[in-house]
Amino acid sequence: MTGTFRAACVQMRTGLDVAANIASASTLIREAKAKGAEFIATPEMTSLFEAETDALFAKTKPEADDAALKAFRELGRELGVWLVIGSLPIRVAERQCANRSFLIDPMGAVAARYDKIHMFDVDLPGGEVYRESRNYRPGESAVLADLPWGKLGLTVCYDLRFPQLYRALAKAGASFITIPAAFTHTTGQAHWHVLQRARAIETGCFIIAPAQAGTHENRRRTFGHSLIVDPWGVVLAEGGEEPGVVVAEIDPAKVTDARSRVPALTHDRRFTLS
Repeated sequence: MTGTFRAACVQMRTGLDVAANIASASTLIREAKAKGAEFIATPEMTSLFEAETDALFAKTKPEADDAALKAFRELGRELGVWLVIGSLPIRVAERQCANRSFLIDPMGAVAARYDKIHMFDVDLPGGEVYRESRNYRPGESAVLADLPWGKLGLTVCYDLRFPQLYRALAKAGASFITIPAAFTHTTGQAHWHVLQRARAIETGCFIIAPAQAGTHENRRRTFGHSLIVDPWGVVLAEGGEEPGVVVAEIDPAKVTDARSRVPALTHDRRFTLS
């Protein structure tokens, strides 16, 4: 790991029109670049925030034909930045999508892709019901990718609640982990900050968590508060509840420092449950 770099979270309020969402994300990505960011991450469901099944499948395409991925690859190449598109709904079968995150390199090539493993199937107080598995196929593999500054682990939203995934990524060499999200306002108020800081502290990694924010066209309300957290659990940058960009300076040396001070990743022991 060499040198510091500037990372940015793009916070969005994605709607139901793919072209409009691409335009909004592109504007914010350009803003992040203007603020000096070399690594820019967008939230879960960057291109489309559609819960209605028929409408979702009418608007989605296989990866090779996805207009958003093509646009963001071109933008990444134009700006010469590392770009994590938090996720796009990518058609993988006639009636099934993957919730897929993409790492795009400064040449516009897809350097890594990750399909969200954990599906958000929950019933929340107040009548909020979510069944992600109805329309999405869960992924089966954790993903690491090389950046100029160290290794990146890719995760998405509800994955945040499964610490074993993050520990595995850190043990495999991750220094930075992205957690693009569309957290509900209800769960975000209760758990967003503490879980993000916990994942950073447990792994000794930088956490970069761009989020959806506000009340969307489909009436779903998301929490916002995009976060960049250092390996000691310190919040370096935080968004509010409106679309925008937050930026922080990332010093990879802090990963080594945090892990040397609390070397918990090397202290696992086998145990039995009685």
